[in-house]
Amino acid sequence: MREDIFRITGKEKGPTSIVLAGVHGNERSGIEALAALLPTLAIQAGELLIGYGNPRAIEANQRLIETNLNRMFFQDSARPSKKERASYEYERAQFLKPYLKEAGALLDVHASRTPKSRPFIICEENAKDIIEYLPIDLVTTGFTVIEPGATDGYMNTIGNIGICVEVGYFGDPASVQTAKESIIAFLKARGHIPNDRERTTQSTIHMNDIYITRTDAFVLTKMFDDFEEVAEGQLIGTDGDQEVRANKNAVIVFARNQNSIGEEAFILGEKKNPA
Repeated sequence: MREDIFRITGKEKGPTSIVLAGVHGNERSGIEALAALLPTLAIQAGELLIGYGNPRAIEANQRLIETNLNRMFFQDSARPSKKERASYEYERAQFLKPYLKEAGALLDVHASRTPKSRPFIICEENAKDIIEYLPIDLVTTGFTVIEPGATDGYMNTIGNIGICVEVGYFGDPASVQTAKESIIAFLKARGHIPNDRERTTQSTIHMNDIYITRTDAFVLTKMFDDFEEVAEGQLIGTDGDQEVRANKNAVIVFARNQNSIGEEAFILGEKKNPA
């Protein structure tokens, strides 16, 4: 697995964009999509950067080697902990940052560990003119604020456009096809190749609350599907001997049992414009 960045240049002037896959090494959907597309991929205008986010984790088929690469992207290099700054993932983030700064827009392809997960987009309002051409009908906003350190959030904080696509369960072959279609649609929306796509009717959920564990024993009451509705006061899990309940009617995503203090246990969001 190559650690450098591929660069594809069109014959005409145009924007610079970047596509990443494998920021989490066991999320194979985007990795397989790039492997299928790269041999024949060409663009007409601008410049396209393509890279594998975490090559060592990809080789090991693990989510990470030492720490979560998708929490290592900050303008302030001292933001991660001293232990994190000594990690391979922190070093990899520093390598990738100049390419992110060079590109006007990013598409970062991820996949879910949850079998019933549906595809969705993570972005902010500045990505509207791009995401409306992607083949995914659910959009989430707010992650830049509540979950800092991701590639897409970093792009937004430096004045560029950051888009993450979650293409579904990584064990489902359909997620690879969604990844391929999303990459091609992104290139069309960015003007690298002619855009013949229709706009997608999309609904939006704004993510506005994250629960961070206070003990090393957070246990869910059940395995929640991504975007499952929860009611105000509903018991979501226990953190040590403390009950953790939903503080409002919401939808829940990324709900996970955790065994360390300071981990992301779940995120709550509010539907904005159901399709």
